[in-house]
Amino acid sequence: MTQTGIAPLEGVRVLELGNYIAAPTAGRMLADFGAEVIKVERPGTGDELRNWRLHKGDTSMLYRTINRNKKSVVLDLRTEAGKQAVLKLAAKSDILLENFRPGTLEKWGLGPDVLNEANPDLIITRISAFGQTGPLSERPGFAAVAEAYGGFRNLVGDPDRPPVRVGVSIGDSIAGLYAAFGSMMSLYQREARRRDAAGAVPLTERIIDVALNEAMFSMMESLIPDYQAYGVDRQRVGGRMDGIAPSNAYFCKDGASIVVAGNGDSIFQRYMETIGRPDLAADPALQSNAGRWARREELDQAIGAWTGQLDSAEALTALDAAGVPAGPIYTAADISSDSQYAARNMIQKFDVSTGEETLAGVGFPGIVPVIGEQSLPIRNLGPDLGENTTEILVGLLGMDEAEISAASGREEALQA
Repeated sequence: MTQTGIAPLEGVRVLELGNYIAAPTAGRMLADFGAEVIKVERPGTGDELRNWRLHKGDTSMLYRTINRNKKSVVLDLRTEAGKQAVLKLAAKSDILLENFRPGTLEKWGLGPDVLNEANPDLIITRISAFGQTGPLSERPGFAAVAEAYGGFRNLVGDPDRPPVRVGVSIGDSIAGLYAAFGSMMSLYQREARRRDAAGAVPLTERIIDVALNEAMFSMMESLIPDYQAYGVDRQRVGGRMDGIAPSNAYFCKDGASIVVAGNGDSIFQRYMETIGRPDLAADPALQSNAGRWARREELDQAIGAWTGQLDSAEALTALDAAGVPAGPIYTAADISSDSQYAARNMIQKFDVSTGEETLAGVGFPGIVPVIGEQSLPIRNLGPDLGENTTEILVGLLGMDEAEISAASGREEALQA
């Protein structure tokens, strides 16, 4: 099979009702590997992500990235015609993705019981701030709040300053990963039961409930066991990692910073020899991570003194020769010109229209994970609003123009 023909999820249809980042990230992952993802957007404005970080035109590069390889259909879920169109699409889909506040689908008459009547095999993947159950379930909340609830935000930043946020919507993205994994897990269960003639999967097992705060909490490693077993309450340690040393970022002579992870026991020996400190390499108290962590300030001072005498390229060359894991801190410009990313097709070029002009050769991040030695090719960028409305509603549902107008809000717009 050629790389362009690699599509493990070909034949799987996904109905995406989500906005912003979480559910659309799950939809993107499924679309990347061949699933047909039909993204339902509201009339007029569509997914609000179209306007986030918008520099020109009416559709942001953020939207184009997260909604690549999908189809956009405009439906007005406030109308009976729009709701019925969603139910008909659900009847022809394998997975439904949504990330509305709990109770919203039910309010629209599209709750799990109704969807199950339309399609008794449908997998319903729901993403929300705190999940579909529990005392906080009805509270709204974006990923910033969920990251704080999950314990993540408390560990990000320097100890003498307030917690900070990382520069991307990490909570939404991790929840999207879990949603995609949960959807595929449920799809596998459904197909396995069909193969084994074991009967249908009950609705309760086809509802995948992803909470943003739990997605972040699940990434917190031994935060809770360490606290409950030993009373250890981890705190912010800046660029370090609690209990692991030496591992940090260091300034170099040319003003650039590099990251060095020299915390392995044998690596530490080579590391100290490289920076001209064999005394530290031989120190009995520094032969384990616990001992090195206790003297982390001393170690970082010694390493910083060495890097400060060298340009970043010189320091990295010496560390690489010694087998010490280290690397530059890349910017967007660095990634754009990097040969490793290029070799694996991880930056793919497209011409993008803003409505006013066409921007030639804009790079977009490739598809992860790699199958067939290079990133699979992106089939298309996030579509224009409603680009596939007629294609889907006519081709898949057999609707006529009047029915499409009623379902998509065109009729209401004309009357207004």
